[in-house]
Amino acid sequence: MQIIAAVAECERDLLIERTQSGIARAKATGKQFGRPPTLNKEERAKIIKKLAMGISVSELAREFKTTRRTVMRVRAYYAFYSDDKTFKSSPNSF
Repeated sequence: MQIIAAVAECERDLLIERTQSGIARAKATGKQFGRPPTLNKEERAKIIKKLAMGISVSELAREFKTTRRTVMRVRAYYAFYSDDKTFKSSPNSF
């Protein structure tokens, strides 16, 4: 029984090694991992401009066919990484 367990452990190690090398090769060729973003860069820029004009989060979510939370996440990201003080007033940005 111990021999079977040792062989199974060896096979598992080989499987993990092959998986990790495949992931590394895919990353080296520029493969994107994870879920694709719902909004592209142009759409995010439009959301920021419209938020600055005073359009509500709910209205923007309907316009861009996404959730309110996604619009708030765009606003929070912009507030965190921008020098613009327009969106920094909300303490609960995240």
